[in-house]
Amino acid sequence: MHAQRSNDLRPAPGPRDAGKRLPGSLRTVSGTLRSPGPVDMSGTPVQLGLDELGTPLSDVTFVVVDLETTGGSSKDSGITEIGAVKVRGGEVIGEFQSLVNPGVPVPAFIARLTGITTLMVASAPGIELVLPSFLEFARGAVLVAHNAPFDISFLKAAARRMDLAWPGNQVLDTVPLARRVVTRDEAPNHKLGTLAALFRATVTPDHRALSDARATVDVMHALFDRMAPLGITHLEDLATATDPVPDDIRKRRHLADDMPSGPGVYMFVGPADEVLYVGTSKNVRTRVRSYFTAAEKRSRMTEMIRLAVSVRAVPCATDLEARVRELRLITEHAPRYNRRSKHPERMHWVRLSAEAYPRLTVVRDGAAGPGEAVVGPFVSRSRATEAVEALQSAHQVRQCTKKLPAVPSASASACVLAEMGRCSAPCVRPEARPATAPADDYADVVAGLARSMAHDPSPVVTALARRIAEHVEQQRFEDAGTDRDRLEAFLAGASRAQRLAPVVASPQIVAARPTESAGWEIVVVRYGRLATTAVCTHGHDPLAAVAAAVAVAEHVVPPTSAGPACHPEETDLVVAWLRSPGVRLVETDLPLTCPVSGAEKYVVGRSTAEVVSAAG
Repeated sequence: MHAQRSNDLRPAPGPRDAGKRLPGSLRTVSGTLRSPGPVDMSGTPVQLGLDELGTPLSDVTFVVVDLETTGGSSKDSGITEIGAVKVRGGEVIGEFQSLVNPGVPVPAFIARLTGITTLMVASAPGIELVLPSFLEFARGAVLVAHNAPFDISFLKAAARRMDLAWPGNQVLDTVPLARRVVTRDEAPNHKLGTLAALFRATVTPDHRALSDARATVDVMHALFDRMAPLGITHLEDLATATDPVPDDIRKRRHLADDMPSGPGVYMFVGPADEVLYVGTSKNVRTRVRSYFTAAEKRSRMTEMIRLAVSVRAVPCATDLEARVRELRLITEHAPRYNRRSKHPERMHWVRLSAEAYPRLTVVRDGAAGPGEAVVGPFVSRSRATEAVEALQSAHQVRQCTKKLPAVPSASASACVLAEMGRCSAPCVRPEARPATAPADDYADVVAGLARSMAHDPSPVVTALARRIAEHVEQQRFEDAGTDRDRLEAFLAGASRAQRLAPVVASPQIVAARPTESAGWEIVVVRYGRLATTAVCTHGHDPLAAVAAAVAVAEHVVPPTSAGPACHPEETDLVVAWLRSPGVRLVETDLPLTCPVSGAEKYVVGRSTAEVVSAAG
């Protein structure tokens, strides 16, 4: 078999800190990886598996504000400068800056601290002109400040003096957030300048309002990044992010003391040496420590932490290796506090039965032969059954479960589905076929069905879109919802099968992706299973590293009906990595292709409603 190969693995651009280079030219992990991370049905890695409610932080508009004043009390001091930055989804969408005449001289020590003098503000507008403009700028946004009580008290005091109604914006203080996720061994205090240095803010605070606000934006985003693994991903989560930690949980914080700070897998272990929970992180130490903070609100996890007597870590060369190890460990140990990925044997596929007149079946064997169409896997039999019903809505395939003879009996009679025009009736001879039965030859029906399963789902989409429209027109919304669920199940299973099939079929895929330190992350995949992963550091020969990785990669037995090469979710992880930005294929034994007209074009970036509307 001819291999396709690329030698274009030139070093990526140098890192900011050239001295931060991983030791050695190659870090490999043998193919006997034990296990790893759950993913959803689209192949996207999922760690926590919680459906959070509320407004995602990425959708919230924040106005980060900073003030300079003539003193420390809003009762007898005035504002000399307001600076603010409006951000949403990590992007700056506006800035506000104005000097303010406080109506009194600026004290000398304040002038030395901020550089704002009485002369500078003498011709500036008063707060009665600046505050309304600022409040308009911040309308509807969450106000954020470092030590928010100070800044907000000045703004509210000014509004009261002007008889201006305070708009009631939600306020977020970054100081208590920092106290929860930034430890004393990282920073001696939680001042803005200290945190800006810790998080390498793009702007250095200099006691001027706009500069300090810009620095606070970087600090806020860094804090959000740290809180995300704790489950704090929505605006509503911030309300409880700084709650106190129970004493019995706090006392167990030492379990995280010896954790590595790089990517890897961690296992909480119980008193009988049983694995209670398996997880993964790009920074194991930070993630494990987070379980002992107030941000951990899940009752199951709190119960697990109280049972745990130790935490074990498995350092990994790459994040992908960590996720794969996690998935395999979950499968091996079936930890009681993990909810996903514990039982790969419970997955289901939809395939055509091997008989004279094939029918759709739901099976637990996903191995497909050459040219054989398979849809799935599905996490439940009910979801697979919905996909079967979707296919049956567009193709007049038989639905009876008995095995039919190649030549129908002369006494055989057609079923009610044939009389309704929903089955081609291969169970009876042509002369006995009801007039209402489809006239198509059954072989043609099966061929069309196989095409829908393998590469062209449009007949199914069109048929169900028409049915949904009819249900809605007749106000049968429950029936419309049922058909919508069937369409979603079929498209999800078909797109997943089409996405995984070329990777599962390939004896070997070698790929590389640039690392942040200007090296290469190298991955060897065999029959959909991660066989090894390695890191080639900047300045070393990546092709030599590739050769070394291939040499030590795990031998993988080709998948058969007796068993796949790996957990389907492992292949999901591999496919997601192969599709990530910057990945270069170094070698592949088979082309990695998906059908242009396949199911994925209906599910990527489109809702079911959009699919139905377009098909209608």
